[in-house]
Amino acid sequence: MSRPGSAPPAWLVVAGGVAAAVHVGKLPPALPVLQDALGLGIVEAGFLLSLVQLAGMALGLPVGLLADRLGLKRTMVGGLLLTAAASLAGGCVSSVPALLLLRAAEGLGFLLASMPAPGLIRRIVPPARISAALGLWGAYMPFATASALLLGPAWMAWTGWRGWWWLLGGVSLAMALVLARRLPADPPRAAAHDGWGPRVRRTLSAPGPWLVAGAFAAYSAQWLAVVGFLPSIYAAAGVPAGLAAVATAVAAGVNMTGNLASGRLLQRGVAAQRLLGAGFLAMGLGGVLAFSGLLGESSAGALGRYAAVLAFSAVGGMVPGTLFSLAVRLAPGEQTVSATVGWMQQWSALGQFAGPPLVAWVAARAGGWQWSWVVTGGCALAGLALAAAIGGLLGRPAAEASVQSHR
Repeated sequence: MSRPGSAPPAWLVVAGGVAAAVHVGKLPPALPVLQDALGLGIVEAGFLLSLVQLAGMALGLPVGLLADRLGLKRTMVGGLLLTAAASLAGGCVSSVPALLLLRAAEGLGFLLASMPAPGLIRRIVPPARISAALGLWGAYMPFATASALLLGPAWMAWTGWRGWWWLLGGVSLAMALVLARRLPADPPRAAAHDGWGPRVRRTLSAPGPWLVAGAFAAYSAQWLAVVGFLPSIYAAAGVPAGLAAVATAVAAGVNMTGNLASGRLLQRGVAAQRLLGAGFLAMGLGGVLAFSGLLGESSAGALGRYAAVLAFSAVGGMVPGTLFSLAVRLAPGEQTVSATVGWMQQWSALGQFAGPPLVAWVAARAGGWQWSWVVTGGCALAGLALAAAIGGLLGRPAAEASVQSHR
């Protein structure tokens, strides 16, 4: 229960997720500064960007199982403490290898902080409000990304990249202390708690975790590819750097509208597969309009392409908000919720790791970005197929009974 006049616990969980996720988004605006300060090469910059995703690719499911075993609150607080320690230490180093190592530690801390959150929300939110709360949770990453893109350049102009690392490390440390004090304690572990092996088998033998994981990969691959390359696309078009930064932050931030809308619509009874279908369809069409050249090269065409990017991100935001709700509902049991979310995160990281290089490869082969829609469109088609499969699964009587038991 929340104290009078204080933030509800679910909002604190979301704030904790944001405090962890800003460490994923803090690097893009810092790369030019790091290249000047540390002589960072393009390959080393690529490793700094990808190490967070490598942790997710390798450890998503194990971290989910660990969260179930240790306790959701303890795991989230521990993840924030690890992220804070790595970021505070990172601001003190001058060695690129040390920064790479600490970046990997930040990735592990981010996983530990984010994996337990949907299960925590399910525990502390009344059943009638779970879908809306999970839609809110789905907005944590775009909010963190947009905040880092907007605030990072100004803060680093004042304090340098080290001050940026120290600031965000302090934010994570503060949120860890707040969550440790304010969230309800983890319940005692049951004596007959299943071991890791049975829970892995239960999770991976059920179709639901595979479907939501595949859908999240199809979403994350194209979203990060489009938003991540926007500054490069605008730079190639001669857009001033300041305007490009703001435009990219807005494109990332509008993703929150879809996340929030998905929670409200699910709560009102709109079918999950319809929300997924609408999100993937908007992403497919938005990618075609943004990249294909159909809108022309005039000023009006440029505005139309940017509007397509905004629709791509905003309507596409219904996908992660819906998938977080489905991960909780389609987990094969109470003790596999975090494992299911971990498996979904593992595939999300795979999509984020593979999508941008694939788009970059197509752009390099084509001599421009005009064929990038082939990659994003393929991901959107895969997402539509998975949304249909999820709809079929939810239509089965046994699955419906499982969904009701998770509410």
